[in-house]
Amino acid sequence: MIIGVGTDLCDIRRIEKTLLRFEEHFTDRIYTAGEQAKAEKRGPARANRYAMLYAAKEACAKALGTGFRDQVFWRDLAVDNLPSGQPIMTLSNGALDRLQSLTPKGFSPKIDISLTDEYPMAHAMVIISANPLSMDLS
Repeated sequence: MIIGVGTDLCDIRRIEKTLLRFEEHFTDRIYTAGEQAKAEKRGPARANRYAMLYAAKEACAKALGTGFRDQVFWRDLAVDNLPSGQPIMTLSNGALDRLQSLTPKGFSPKIDISLTDEYPMAHAMVIISANPLSMDLS
């Protein structure tokens, strides 16, 4: 069952300007160390990566139904990739507490995320679903 859906569109040019003006103050406030390391590897295209991550965090906060309030903070929402390249989102602290409160007993939460960028825009979509822990097939 779907328990939350969120989407966000981010202007990469806005992130470029923010990086020029605030650099580490911005990145340290919004992104985990792992997210920063991956974005910085992209060199001149790092703003594209930061914008996709920003959109993903916004989309996930919307899917949680809180936005960035009620103990849900930017760095509590972390984007990484499986070895296959598939993006995944890991929640911690207040965001994880919120996810657990949305998940019905006997179910396990699952977060699906899709990211894309086409300069000057980046987009993310997050679907939070709950799957039964076990199914009685008798």
